[in-house]
Amino acid sequence: MTMSVLSPIRRTAMVLAAASTLGLLASPAHSQETPVKFQLDWRFEGPAALFLAPVAKGHFKAEKLDVTIDAGNGSGGTVTRVASGTYDMGFADLAALMEFHANNPTAPNKPVAVMMVYNNTPAAVLALKKSGIKTPADLSGKKLGAPVFDAGRKAWPIFAKANGISSVAWTAMDPPLRETMLVRGDIDAITGFSFTSLLNLEARGVKTEDVVVLPYPAHGVKLYGNAIIVGEAFLKKNPEAVKAFLRGFTKGVKDVIADPKAGVALVKARDGIINADLELRRLKLALDASVLTPDARAEGFGAVSGPRLSLMASQVADAFATKERINPDAVWNGSFLPSATDRNIFATAKK
Repeated sequence: MTMSVLSPIRRTAMVLAAASTLGLLASPAHSQETPVKFQLDWRFEGPAALFLAPVAKGHFKAEKLDVTIDAGNGSGGTVTRVASGTYDMGFADLAALMEFHANNPTAPNKPVAVMMVYNNTPAAVLALKKSGIKTPADLSGKKLGAPVFDAGRKAWPIFAKANGISSVAWTAMDPPLRETMLVRGDIDAITGFSFTSLLNLEARGVKTEDVVVLPYPAHGVKLYGNAIIVGEAFLKKNPEAVKAFLRGFTKGVKDVIADPKAGVALVKARDGIINADLELRRLKLALDASVLTPDARAEGFGAVSGPRLSLMASQVADAFATKERINPDAVWNGSFLPSATDRNIFATAKK
């Protein structure tokens, strides 16, 4: 019996075929994916759809990114974790980022904001109508409550100055107790994100028409809200990946605007205990109050106005009593943004 001798070319072909069958050969597209660890500012609620959509729709994959999204527990924590390198990118309040820069001038890997998402801060004062509070002036001498890290509480000196409010007494509490204490009458008003606290009050049996909402932007405080931030080291090492992330994210935002209900379904898939109807309302409130605003339309979604950013930097330094003044050019870099045409989310039809 004679044995056939395989040619080198045939042997190579057979080895490659076997390796392919076993999945041992990574595809070029997969091998080129850049991993990105991203942390939100808060739990998986309605607005998280803005980040979950580009993952689920494949927008990040199409940009050769392997993005993982984790929940957060406050903007301050997100800024710190991006600075430490635990996360590459995150979603955080711009004021919290400014505070970190000014209080940690020598820290390595200080995060930088690269895309504005909440063009107008969602911070607001909320009170019950039965309290008699109707305008900011009515808050003078009242008892207010909020967690110590709440964006509205930290920016309170700016709001108070803009509206001529005299001394108020503050009570601190954990986030789950904020609305409960207001309903019980322990405090007269609270600060919080409007779309968070309003729905939390409803969940505690308060009707929407019985709540007074005083949004900071509507009362002389034009602070920016949450932005996408990136660690300095990741930004220098992966500039194209950051550009790709912002492109993919923008496509996801358009998807969510076009179909908010589908967006909330993605949040529900990530956290099954959420109330989908409640989170749909929260998402729509967030879009209307902070994303699809006249200021965002004027400045362009994702971008900022230089003079407005400089004013905010000065106001935050004063209100937060930071160690150093805030350099707006150090906290913001808009050079990674997609084109203005690609960022035109206002042309997206809503469902």
